[in-house]
Amino acid sequence: MTKLGRIAALIINDAMLIAGSVFAAYLLRFDFQIVDRYFNVLPYVIPIYIVLMLISFYSFKIYKRIWQYASVGDLISIFKGAILGSVFFYTIHQFIVHYFYAHIVVPRSIYLLSTILIFMSVGASRFLWRIFRDNYMKIQPHHRKALIVGAGEAGVLVVRELKHNKADLYPIAFIDDDPHKQKSELMGVPIVGTRHNIPQVVRKYGIQDIIIALPSSSRTEILDIINICKETNTQIKIIPRVNDLIHGKFTINMIRDVSVEDLLGREPVQVDMEEIAGYLRGKVVLVTGAGGSIGSEICRQVANVQPKRLILLGHGENSIYQIEMELKKDYPKLALFPIIADVQDKPRLEEVFITHKPEVVFHAAAHKHVPLMEQNPIEAIKNNILGTKIVAECADEHGTKKFVLVSTDKAVNPTSVMGATKRVAEMVIQHLNAQSQTSFAAVRFGNVLGSRGSVIPLFKRQIAQGGPVTVTHPEMIRYFMTIPEAVQLVIQAGALTKGGGNLYIRHG
Repeated sequence: MTKLGRIAALIINDAMLIAGSVFAAYLLRFDFQIVDRYFNVLPYVIPIYIVLMLISFYSFKIYKRIWQYASVGDLISIFKGAILGSVFFYTIHQFIVHYFYAHIVVPRSIYLLSTILIFMSVGASRFLWRIFRDNYMKIQPHHRKALIVGAGEAGVLVVRELKHNKADLYPIAFIDDDPHKQKSELMGVPIVGTRHNIPQVVRKYGIQDIIIALPSSSRTEILDIINICKETNTQIKIIPRVNDLIHGKFTINMIRDVSVEDLLGREPVQVDMEEIAGYLRGKVVLVTGAGGSIGSEICRQVANVQPKRLILLGHGENSIYQIEMELKKDYPKLALFPIIADVQDKPRLEEVFITHKPEVVFHAAAHKHVPLMEQNPIEAIKNNILGTKIVAECADEHGTKKFVLVSTDKAVNPTSVMGATKRVAEMVIQHLNAQSQTSFAAVRFGNVLGSRGSVIPLFKRQIAQGGPVTVTHPEMIRYFMTIPEAVQLVIQAGALTKGGGNLYIRHG
């Protein structure tokens, strides 16, 4: 049904309910024996009531709402609309209709009864559809059977989304460790056991997909559940963690496959951003490489601490556009300036610094792929060394207060072109720091989950192809951190450093 058709159907439905409610109000008022004096004026009273009530509902935007998601707030709007409609009718009747047509008399109790009955009938009509969708929609042949782990608020959101949208998944059962929830139902879906019953439940119900809906659970707990789920021949999916849900309403598109990041095996490092990021609040901040994995996360976290302006500088137009659109949506009041530029182009960089006068610079633009830079050493030198030198010199010449270089642990005793170029870049800013009013610092860290230069994409491909997963040595131990963790520490480094230092983030 089209949007216009849906609105028309709702208006017709409401008109019939309003007419029935007014008539029922008269029946109740006169104990089901309406005297002729009042019965004869109903053909005049009911149409006027319908028109005024529909106008009132329209003023509260009741016909713009999506009623399959009806909530208490929507019910309150219907109640307000019913009251306003009755006030409209009372006012018009007392000062216009009654003046010209004295024979049209409406008992005052009718206003109260009509308001209550209209509210109850219209409200019930809206919620009946949601109740039906939530509890009585049946599985279709094309549906894949899904088991929801977690019968809390997140689990309810998942079930509601799966039932309301044309998804390929259909919720068959819940799993929850709370003993008080066992053998009960939630939104028509039974709760059939704890996490330890997952293999048996999968076999009993023919489950094809398992959705882990525990956004606030610890990584250790999630890892334990994933290990149990791996005993089954099902696809394992997960919803975002609490931090990822804060900025937007949960949608079915947020249900995703379990990623390597979910298997980190430890709790994420928590840093008090309010305490350490004070030096960014109200400042003009420039991020180079703003479209990259690290650069874009720096932009997100800087945006969250209310800078005066945020300058997104990068060479790739598509990635800069994507981070700009994301930040505009999440921080509509933030002054954003997307700039397409190459860090090797000094005249262009001079123009940016003269125009915006950045007070803090995070330099994340770099070539990071180790094997690729072995084959393209000139490009690594130009981008990682010359580019850093140009950006750092611009910061020095134009009064930037802090400059933070995003470096790598491969700059320690480098054995690759990429590592060597990053080490030289560190030496460049150390040299500038000795003679500059700008505070320069470099931050080194190792494997970052999800970053474009990480070994993780290689591991993922090797696992997808059935192995083996290759490392450089049988005794090699790899430690990882997430992108948000790495960026929190980059920002913290900007707060801690007095200039000229290399901060090394130890893993494990």
